[in-house]
Amino acid sequence: MANTLNNLIPDAYVALDVVSRELTGFIPSVTRDATADRVAKNQTVRSFVTPSNSAAGDITPSMTSPVAADQTISNVGITITKERFAPFSWTGEEEYAMDQGPGYLNIRQDQIAQAIRTLVNEVEGDIYDAAKVAVSRAHGTSGTTPFGSHLGASANAKKILDDNGAPLTNRCLILNTTAGAELRKNTTLVNVSDAGTSATLRDGELLNLHGFSVKESSKVEDVTSGTGANYLINNGSGYAKGATSLTLDGGSGTILAGDVITIGNFKYGVKTALAANVVVIEAPGLMEAVADNAAVTVNATSPRNIAMSRNAVVLATRLPSAPRDGDQALGREVVTDPRTGMSLEFVKWPGYDMNVYHVRAAWGVKVLKPEHIAALLG
Repeated sequence: MANTLNNLIPDAYVALDVVSRELTGFIPSVTRDATADRVAKNQTVRSFVTPSNSAAGDITPSMTSPVAADQTISNVGITITKERFAPFSWTGEEEYAMDQGPGYLNIRQDQIAQAIRTLVNEVEGDIYDAAKVAVSRAHGTSGTTPFGSHLGASANAKKILDDNGAPLTNRCLILNTTAGAELRKNTTLVNVSDAGTSATLRDGELLNLHGFSVKESSKVEDVTSGTGANYLINNGSGYAKGATSLTLDGGSGTILAGDVITIGNFKYGVKTALAANVVVIEAPGLMEAVADNAAVTVNATSPRNIAMSRNAVVLATRLPSAPRDGDQALGREVVTDPRTGMSLEFVKWPGYDMNVYHVRAAWGVKVLKPEHIAALLG
């Protein structure tokens, strides 16, 4: 189209700079497949998955060249489940009236900021919603905020990911602000001689802990648990380490997908809800053998602070689809948020003595590796 939104773009970038300071810890912590391509809702986007390498061998000197080591690179389908917009509009009379006071452009800049904030926060919430019900294991006590007296919570989160074989790099720990406040009170972090920096004491910055990049998110909220109580393992010989499908008896109430249950010395994430007396836990399964009649306890409703490696979750973001031959939009521009990597589209729709503006995005979220996700109960 001949018309563009060049006069809108400076406002958009200022707005992006404002909104990027929102508490969005999940978006920068996951694998992102983010481009400005256009896709339709419910369209599948493919993201590559490299296999584990099990072909290690001994080095034997030889005059013969090594044989080829081909690998099959697979992919996972990520469905774009949402096409969303955040709108605002102005009439000519409204623009004129505001220019006699605070200024139309100043107000429009804040409207853009709020529109971006709405969409970014929704994406942030979708990532948390996917991760919170796909945890492999958990640490902590429901109703007790982690980091209240020491830094053991992050050390135990590291142990879970280490035991599950998660990559040692690109790990993140995303907390709610309550856990973040407890962490900032820790004397080890605020004592400059111990921490080696005044960043936490002076600026409130959360330092890396136990291999985690620590962030906060406003979306870490309570996860409602099932009502199950008094369940026991029902298997004469018990279950060996690694078992995932467990038969129960003796209890009542529900055990839901996404619940955290305690069996023996460990807390496990539930993959498949209790049905016909069978519940399935996430990989890698039981961390120790359990005997028949071992107690199975559903942990109470609480927030789930998330520890994970970047490859555990994929976020695909695209621009919403538009007609190939154009539509009534007066102009379209794309701005990529440098902090989140998301591309957002700005569209101007003309009307009769007024214009409507849309900030738009399309996205989908998929958990690839539940075994690389752990929860710190709060």
